[in-house]
Amino acid sequence: MKAVIFASCALLSACVAGGDSVLRREFIYEPGPHPQIHATTIAETSDGLVAAWFGGTREGHRDVGIWVSRQVDGKWTPAVEVANGIQPPAKDGRPLRHPCWNPVLFQPRQGPLMLFYKVGPSPQTWWGELRTSDDHGRTWSPARRLPYDYLGPIKNKPVQLADGTILCPTSAESTDKNSRWTVHFERLAPDGKTWTTTGPINDGVAIQAIQPSVLFLSDGRLMALGRSRQDFVFTTESSDGGRTWSPLARGSLPNNNSGTDAVTLKDGRHLIVYNHVAGTPGKWGGLRTPLNLAVSQDGKTWQAALVLESDPGEYSYPSIIQTSDGLVHITYTWKRQKVKHVVVDPSRVVGRSIVDGRWPL
Repeated sequence: MKAVIFASCALLSACVAGGDSVLRREFIYEPGPHPQIHATTIAETSDGLVAAWFGGTREGHRDVGIWVSRQVDGKWTPAVEVANGIQPPAKDGRPLRHPCWNPVLFQPRQGPLMLFYKVGPSPQTWWGELRTSDDHGRTWSPARRLPYDYLGPIKNKPVQLADGTILCPTSAESTDKNSRWTVHFERLAPDGKTWTTTGPINDGVAIQAIQPSVLFLSDGRLMALGRSRQDFVFTTESSDGGRTWSPLARGSLPNNNSGTDAVTLKDGRHLIVYNHVAGTPGKWGGLRTPLNLAVSQDGKTWQAALVLESDPGEYSYPSIIQTSDGLVHITYTWKRQKVKHVVVDPSRVVGRSIVDGRWPL
């Protein structure tokens, strides 16, 4: 990977709360050809970082496509649209185009960079597509639609298991009037062709949940956690490599039904990026600020680490990875206008107790 060493905070943007653990803050994408952006994702290739998001007139508009930028010599390249929802012409010859949603970049241990995304009129009716890149995100294969009823990772990155299986955390929103939100997991076999699915693992009523992330626990089990309509981060665990999962349970972190992402670090700790906001039960409370980073030894007891954003505005749909140099990279939506990128040194992250769900001052 082409690495840039940040020798001094004097060379970097102002640090957010959390002191010298924040090494860099920058915008990958400034306002440009698409006025609204959302749902960022980031991955590391052997040639550097690649980021993606969806952008267009507004979320759900038919002109929304998937845009990609690469980090080259420490700078981000201009965004390029690499996928759109243009469909074959209708019988009357008129063009048909659907919006794109929720890109997810993933670099497996072997093989090309993968870009999963969704296409369709709405989250209730979308389908999964996949493009791959053999040159670290410079060019992309034609779109391949995933098998019927398979969506791929719905918002957050997959994980690759020891046998090469790619485990995709995903979810569905039913077409019912009161849409049911359910979590399931899709597995892409090491052959890169065979898909299987597990779930849904909840009924979408008692706990309505979507958009899980997967963590690796110290005893070999997996944990998944994500957003719920019940205003807390849900959790579930698997003892058999993601084939079966425990019932969804309420975690310890408040969240007002907004996207989260999490990662297991090389030292065994876990990080989660989320909005630490207690909303109104059953509905989004309307705020997606502050945006927070918490740290845990076991995935259950979390401590406050950083406040990434605290000013009025929307800071949402984060993505988080740890790169080969040990640093942590976080991207997120900044007021639906820009893509924000924050680099954190996890060795400098110090946790503080969260008591009764209140973020420490």
